[in-house]
Amino acid sequence: VKPVEQPSSITAKVKRWERKECKPNSLPVLHKMHVKVGDTVKVISGKDKGKIGEVTSVIKHKSSIIVSEINLKTKHVKSKEEGEQGQIIKMEAPIHSSNVMLYSKEKNVVSRVGHKTLEDGKRVRYLIKTGEIIDSAEKWKKAIKEKEKTTELVAAS
Repeated sequence: VKPVEQPSSITAKVKRWERKECKPNSLPVLHKMHVKVGDTVKVISGKDKGKIGEVTSVIKHKSSIIVSEINLKTKHVKSKEEGEQGQIIKMEAPIHSSNVMLYSKEKNVVSRVGHKTLEDGKRVRYLIKTGEIIDSAEKWKKAIKEKEKTTELVAAS
């Protein structure tokens, strides 16, 4: 009887200096994250601690995000033509998703994210501290107003 070995995780070559973890079928491992593009977040650790910004892009295989106007790095660009001058460009670098928390603009508080299913069957994300729905706030507020109108009409008649 021969012992059966478990398949180990394979790393795919992205760039010469960067490796990304892969499943046995050579597809990259994509991590689930609590933030999505367009969310307002507050940095809770690092040199930009306390700053608030909006998520512009998500890098799932590294579990990191890029937030507008946060974690700015300077890049020195050489001139491409003879008469042109070189430049110093400020660009946003990625932050690990564990270093940010979702932020409520209305109540000015950070909170963890929860998931719940609405009455119509849609699954949405919400802030646990405030109960504010992140994914479809306008739709949710409209639904509540319509319910209030129908209850008022039933009570009036």
